[in-house]
Amino acid sequence: MSTATDERSPSGLRARLLVRKPFPSTEGSGLKKVLGALDLTSLGVGAIIGTGIFVITGAAAAKYAGPGIILSFLFAGLACAFAALAYAEVASMIPASGSAYTYAYTAFGELVAWIIGWVLILEYVVATAAVAIGWSGYFVKILHNLGLELPAMWVNAPGTAPGAFINLPAILIALAVTFVLIRGIRESVNTNTLFVVVKVLVLVMFIALTMGHINPGNWDPFLPNGFGGVMTGAATIFFAFIGFDAVSNAAEETKNPQRDLPIGILVSLGICSAFYIVVGAIFTGIIPQKLYPELINNAAPLAFALEYIGKGWAAAILSVGAVAGITSVLVVMLMGMPRIFFAMARDGLMPKVFASVHPRFGTPHVTTILTGVAVAVLAGLTPISAVAELANIGTLFAFIVVAIGAWVLRYTRPDWKRGFRIPFIPVVVVGTILSCGYLIISLPQVTIQRFFIWMGIGLVVYFLYGIKHSVLGNSAR
Repeated sequence: MSTATDERSPSGLRARLLVRKPFPSTEGSGLKKVLGALDLTSLGVGAIIGTGIFVITGAAAAKYAGPGIILSFLFAGLACAFAALAYAEVASMIPASGSAYTYAYTAFGELVAWIIGWVLILEYVVATAAVAIGWSGYFVKILHNLGLELPAMWVNAPGTAPGAFINLPAILIALAVTFVLIRGIRESVNTNTLFVVVKVLVLVMFIALTMGHINPGNWDPFLPNGFGGVMTGAATIFFAFIGFDAVSNAAEETKNPQRDLPIGILVSLGICSAFYIVVGAIFTGIIPQKLYPELINNAAPLAFALEYIGKGWAAAILSVGAVAGITSVLVVMLMGMPRIFFAMARDGLMPKVFASVHPRFGTPHVTTILTGVAVAVLAGLTPISAVAELANIGTLFAFIVVAIGAWVLRYTRPDWKRGFRIPFIPVVVVGTILSCGYLIISLPQVTIQRFFIWMGIGLVVYFLYGIKHSVLGNSAR
């Protein structure tokens, strides 16, 4: 006979789907606590400044926003600022791996947590693949500047160029970064910090060399495709801002997460937003709109701008810095996804093997290898436009859930210690919902359709595996 706790009964199933995680214990996780506020800020800058500024800026301006790309960056940064405030509060009170997945488990229960975890898998894998493709574009440009030409069939995904077969550089960089991440979190952060310094220096160089070449006439018309073009541009470049989500994924490896996580999230977003807006303004002030068609498929728009003003030597230096900068994004993004897998596996929603920690290096090596291989395959066989938009919609959805969750936890968990509290929380939550929601509907319809297909697959996996193996759900029966 079924009882009220039998998962076959309506009330039992409802209880299983809504079971919430108590205050998460990270004791015995095996992950090493070695990171401080500066490390986290470096991780954030490392993840945010990369493909968006070095690769996507030109195409987004040419196809959608025109000089209004400045407003696109501003609006995307505002939407992220709202979400970052929510992340800062929740991360400071729940210092555990898993990012939005763990926060949703605590605020809404297991079903919503699974959905968010499944969305984050999509977000990280496709976003990281897009970054690897962008890295390949700049790497090939550097070789070209050195007089070395790689065959087109080995540096392009099928269908993106005549005779294209596979993007081999994108595959190799994804696997190389995976190897570094297996070696240890401290080693990975040190590598990232070096790359962050390099890319910040080349961006400062770009700003210093180009400010005197701005022609205000190039900003007319400012909105060639209207406000809709600005919003589509914002939705297109949005994935460039998601690095602070990766910062929250390092919670269990942070020495003082209540204090350091909010600092890392908010400071890194502020620094990067300023760079994006300034560079967007300068770039569109240099390049005449009649040259926009040349930018649509240009993988190195900032180098193009430097060459346009006669500074080819600086374009070569910037290309090297861009490769370093995009590499740091790969380090942080490929570090984030395995820790979401790790958290889900620890909760029983994924196979337990994904919760394995390397006995020597103290890293989730199984999930790191799995993620690295998946990213390598996707990057080698898929064009960048197809993966970037899918990353955006997953991120926007997760941001909305985290913001609502922060508000819910204010009432359901008022006693939990918070290292940061959102000021004017109703305004911030509503602002997140409206801004991120508007960006979602600004994406192409085919992207939204693919997102719901992915969600449907995830629900099938949950009801076939996750609900039956849930540690928390089974303990509550």
